Amino acid sequence: MRTVKVEFKKNGKQYIFFDNNIELNEEDNVIVETEKGLQFGTVVALGESVENEDHAFVYRVASKEDVKQHNKNIKEAKEALLKAEEIAKELNLDMKFIDSSFTFDKKQLIFQFLADNRIDFRELAKSLAAIYKTRIELRQVGARDKAKEVSGIGPCGRKLCCASFLNDLDSVGIAQVKNQNLALNPTKINGVCGRLLCCLNFEDSLYKEFRKNLPEIGDKTTVNGKDATVVSLDIPAQKYTVLTDEDNERIEINAKVEQKKEENKKEKNRDNKYERRYSNKWFSLFWKFKNCTK
Repeated sequence: MRTVKVEFKKNGKQYIFFDNNIELNEEDNVIVETEKGLQFGTVVALGESVENEDHAFVYRVASKEDVKQHNKNIKEAKEALLKAEEIAKELNLDMKFIDSSFTFDKKQLIFQFLADNRIDFRELAKSLAAIYKTRIELRQVGARDKAKEVSGIGPCGRKLCCASFLNDLDSVGIAQVKNQNLALNPTKINGVCGRLLCCLNFEDSLYKEFRKNLPEIGDKTTVNGKDATVVSLDIPAQKYTVLTDEDNERIEINAKVEQKKEENKKEKNRDNKYERRYSNKWFSLFWKFKNCTK
């Protein structure tokens, strides 16, 4: 059986399912089996036939009635969100709801909320379960999840990455900031969620590749016969600037050009080596004798 990738929300996390030998195409609406019950999703990518992997199955292609039921679930989930906010206020719970959703078969009602501290929501869950007669899940999420749900404009002037195309919110660490030679200035490296920018993560592999041919700031080198110290890096352009020790002259060096020169130099030395070998009288006699004996 082939695998397919299914998402339950637009630009949400993508999950892998077996197609259950059902003919599927991208953007098909499907009903899938999950640990929480049946879920309504959309096929976003088709995979290849695989073995020895453990995935849930696509239950069926969604019918018109399934689509109607899904839209009804969305409407009722929004109403449940308002009710949850009302009950939470009555219980004096300091929490902010950002999303709610039913599973397709309505066996579970899931709420996502923000809170600065840990919340004892047992009474809230009991009240909601009594109203909706289903299992209630209250999930505390972080600032990144809120930004993804609410969306907005990033410091680059474009729609937030998490709300437009990122499916998984991977952790971002200070190591990525240092690798990209950025100043540790929160106003420059933090997004609207107050956390490190997501783009630092998915651009990091490219920066690692570019840094392979670059020295570190403070490294000693020789330029035009002068001793110099590396004082700055331009990683995307693969350039670096040195300051000569003798006369404090600033010189910009293109690492790609220098690498090409070094490769050409090695190639030339290799050619000269073979040229000297074949021009040697004794080597030539040996080579002729070897060919004659074959």
